[in-house]
Amino acid sequence: MPKRYANLFEECFTLEALFAAYRCARKGKRGTRSVMEFERNLGANLQQLQDELKDFDPDADELSYQLQPYRRFMVTEPKAREIAAPAFRDVVVQHAIYAVIYPIFDKGFIHDSYGCRVGKGTHRANDQAQRFLRQSPKGSHVLQLDIRRFYYRIVRSTLQRLLERKIKDRRLVKLIMMFAESDGRFGVPIGNLLSQLLALIYLDPLDQFIKRTMKVKRYVRYVDDFILFGLSQMQAHRYRHLIELFLSTELGLQLSRWTVAPAEKGVNFVGFRTWRRTRYVRKHSLYRFSRSLKRGDTASVTSIMGNALKTATFAHLCRRVKAERPDLIPQLPLYREVKDASPVQVPA
Repeated sequence: MPKRYANLFEECFTLEALFAAYRCARKGKRGTRSVMEFERNLGANLQQLQDELKDFDPDADELSYQLQPYRRFMVTEPKAREIAAPAFRDVVVQHAIYAVIYPIFDKGFIHDSYGCRVGKGTHRANDQAQRFLRQSPKGSHVLQLDIRRFYYRIVRSTLQRLLERKIKDRRLVKLIMMFAESDGRFGVPIGNLLSQLLALIYLDPLDQFIKRTMKVKRYVRYVDDFILFGLSQMQAHRYRHLIELFLSTELGLQLSRWTVAPAEKGVNFVGFRTWRRTRYVRKHSLYRFSRSLKRGDTASVTSIMGNALKTATFAHLCRRVKAERPDLIPQLPLYREVKDASPVQVPA
């Protein structure tokens, strides 16, 4: 049995912890109305939060701390989904919880889980995918899989059991599960800070199954998109069946798609088209770049170019800015630094 941690609730909600959580929650939002309203009476608001949480009883008919209604809206990039934005005071509480429990769970995750983790991210996920492609034997295959509507299909009772394997504190588990509540029978809200960590916790058994039980050496996952490298074609199909069975029986999830392909054909992963020796950004990023360049949206152009910096696409983007919108060059510090760059090869 894994080590279980007690007395975490009090650690989460000291005034010092709540103030630190407030400082994290306000980053990038200082000018918003919700943050300014909270800051007007900062001391009183933090004290009220602590008082409500200090009296929190998971067995009470009426809880002393209640979540405020979410602000819901739709986004279409990279795909259509509903975002549930919590009230700022609830974001503060989530940051306070996250600061305490993230290190507890993170040290048990496998190295090659890259989504929503400190020091990881899409670029490092893609670096590792390219490294595994290079290590894959000649003539081998990759198995790439994606989970259907992952956040919407999380079984909350299973999630709670996974939390309780590490957290002995019933009050904290109850509070975390309040942030996991959604409209339907399944799923967690997309938009909560804690939902990102809960997603990591929920798929950790899959990672352990693939690495420890199936003994797959080359495996990388970013949220619900994951790849196994260096397989024979027969292995790939057998592993796909085992993974599909595990997801269904242990986590109540289904695959939305899977592909078995020769390693020489590369992989589409975390926004990049990647082969052993080179990589490119996906077509969707080029469409966004064209629109942003035409509008003169320097923030978007800089972001897309920064994302493409370690790819063979970068020099192409530089040439397009120079040819189509030279007036933007003074506003693009990244372009000024590498305006004469040739196509980039990522070092081994």
